[in-house]
Amino acid sequence: MAIVVGIGRREQAKAERRLRIMAAARDLIRETGDTNLSMRTIAKRAKVSLATPYNLFGSKRAVVLAVLEDERDFAERFASLRPVNSIDHLFQALALAVGYYTDDPDFYLTLWKAMLDTNGKEGGGLSTPQRRAQSHALWRTLLERAQRDGYLEHQISADALERSLAHTFNGVMLSWIMGAIETEQMLAAAGYGYALKLQGAATKSGRERLMKKVLFYQKFLTRSQRRAAAA
Repeated sequence: MAIVVGIGRREQAKAERRLRIMAAARDLIRETGDTNLSMRTIAKRAKVSLATPYNLFGSKRAVVLAVLEDERDFAERFASLRPVNSIDHLFQALALAVGYYTDDPDFYLTLWKAMLDTNGKEGGGLSTPQRRAQSHALWRTLLERAQRDGYLEHQISADALERSLAHTFNGVMLSWIMGAIETEQMLAAAGYGYALKLQGAATKSGRERLMKKVLFYQKFLTRSQRRAAAA
């Protein structure tokens, strides 16, 4: 376990207990396929007292949210992307986001199902306002960069376009959860939807680049559908 530099022993011990609790919750979610974990079970797996998870997190939902945030180190991975242009940057970011789900589908199916469950005792699913705001801001930045580069029309609202793309992404996720599309089809389905939607906001040079994306993802989806029909 990594040592946290620059804090006292008491705070470091607290940070290490947090990591142990998150690791225990993550393992239990993978083993049980359930986010409705018992704090007693989490504490036992983490080898801490029952009071410790409550003291450090406050609730079961907060523990699961911490696990989700820990898994989604998106900002760090996003910073390492090296796009050729701002259109490619959008689709690289999409591939990065979808990659979490395709790399560990069982785990993220469990978390997405919990996101859709807004009737639990602790309510609200697994999406916090802060998390949604961060996601919206990142994608707006990408769209605004594409506008500055002349690929998207300036009169199109980057905020409205970002939210429309988010609806497309959520639709793909919901289709995946319901079994309407396979895990291997997720990126192509999302990419196809993004490329088609962005074309409606694109300049001439942007449309040319986006058409290449449309045809690329369309080819993959067509092949996938043919394989499914032949099976």
